[in-house]
Amino acid sequence: MTGIKRPYEKQLMLFSGRAYPDLAQEVAELMGVELVPTRALTYANSEIYVRYEESVRGSDAFVIQCHPAPLNEWLMEHLIMVDALKRASANRITVVVPFYPYSRQDKKHLGREPISARLIADLYKTAGADRMMSLDLHAAQIQGFFDGPLDHLFAMPVLAPYVQEKYSLDEMTVVSPDAGRVRLADSWTDRLGAPLAIIHKRRDPSKANEVAVSEVVGDVAGRTCLLVDDMIDTAGTICQAAEVLMEMGAKRVIAAATHPILSGPAADRLNASAFEEVIVTNTLPIADDLHIRQLTVLSIAPLIAKAIMQVFEDGSVAQLFNNNN
Repeated sequence: MTGIKRPYEKQLMLFSGRAYPDLAQEVAELMGVELVPTRALTYANSEIYVRYEESVRGSDAFVIQCHPAPLNEWLMEHLIMVDALKRASANRITVVVPFYPYSRQDKKHLGREPISARLIADLYKTAGADRMMSLDLHAAQIQGFFDGPLDHLFAMPVLAPYVQEKYSLDEMTVVSPDAGRVRLADSWTDRLGAPLAIIHKRRDPSKANEVAVSEVVGDVAGRTCLLVDDMIDTAGTICQAAEVLMEMGAKRVIAAATHPILSGPAADRLNASAFEEVIVTNTLPIADDLHIRQLTVLSIAPLIAKAIMQVFEDGSVAQLFNNNN
């Protein structure tokens, strides 16, 4: 009938920043959609310009941006992309942040320090984001920093099946490299049905930033030890943990971590370490000239694609993990 408006139909639109377009393209292909053509450039004075080359009015917009170095540049580009969507009348804007920037600054350790992880959430909200999506936050309380829904995804459903297929679980022990990762390691023990061990660091109060003794709580002798962490940055902590485990009689040591930051001396340390294999996901790009002999990279794109579809269809993101945690 003429004169009657058709029911409103949501339109999913997927956008990518320039930090790691390969991941966004993989997500788009899995979802069967095209990335929205975007003109983005950096001026001579380092200012960033973004313009979308088709209408985004009324869309359900998902903006994927990774945050490798230079982190601040890609963060600013992400915020500008969100602002452009808001001013172009997108209906809902979800920022997809595989690795949450400044996540290690989630609380004050000393006076006069910032809580930068909260600042990041405020910046996204001010720019116009309605919703956030991220993987394996360094601290769970970051979920509460954003004034709106934050979908906290977990990489375990990607990492654990690989470990289960390749290694015997009968002789495996899950190891937390320090006290701060015990909760993560405990989730892995539930998934794999393996015992838990913890590396406890005792520091010499007379020496700053030096670990005097590392004690292992748990049975690791003759076992395949799986060190789990949310990220590998300079690899100092996890490589030292691997050395301690081998000294305690471990049969082999492998690692599983979500975010491969791999900055500074990380490659040299890992290549010189006792690790038989280091398993990570592609939440961050790994430089072509960064050669780590025992590194295995698994794609997180299928998980992100499923989560985006659940949000778009007003489904449950939690159901993606009901059988995996």
